[in-house]
Amino acid sequence: MSAPSYRPEENTYGLPLGTVRGFLSLLICSFFWLFLLLPDPMSGAPAKAPLGHFFLLTLVFLAFASHPIQELTPRHVLPWLMRVVFVGGTVAVVLFVAATHPDRLSDRLTPAKDDIAQWPVLLGCLAGGFAVALLVRTVLGRHNEFFQTFRAWIGVIAVLLLLFETLFQFAIRPNISPVSQDALKVWEGILIAAVAAYFGSRA
Repeated sequence: MSAPSYRPEENTYGLPLGTVRGFLSLLICSFFWLFLLLPDPMSGAPAKAPLGHFFLLTLVFLAFASHPIQELTPRHVLPWLMRVVFVGGTVAVVLFVAATHPDRLSDRLTPAKDDIAQWPVLLGCLAGGFAVALLVRTVLGRHNEFFQTFRAWIGVIAVLLLLFETLFQFAIRPNISPVSQDALKVWEGILIAAVAAYFGSRA
């Protein structure tokens, strides 16, 4: 009996499998790098990492996950290089901050008490985005042209949202009047759902 033939899957943007997930993971981790390395706000109050970013951080572990299709494709250096960068960068930043500003780790990586109550909603956004993309992939199939277009656009949107989030938190928000907390909660939900959707489409 001859071995079953497998139709190669078109990778997003023609990049090696895992590259986009690696880049998204790098953006997620780099947010925490900046959050830990930048000095305290002018008010003197310690900064608190938004709770939504801790949910995004859980998706980083999926950058290491593989599936049968990945085992059948040639291995490339780029995805693994990106994993080394975001893992090595995270370790380096944590060690540096622990040595120079030891209190900053606990102060900044402890979510604000007012944000804790939002975890069920944020978890729902994470699970919902992931599940919807996974369902679309299951129904249409990996090789469906509409699904591949959908996945590519989700990848673009996720990257742009993460880039804007970093710009907003570190460059825009400190220079504007207080932002509506309700608006920030909606924004966090959209960000989490979009990023989770891309990871779900590649699961």
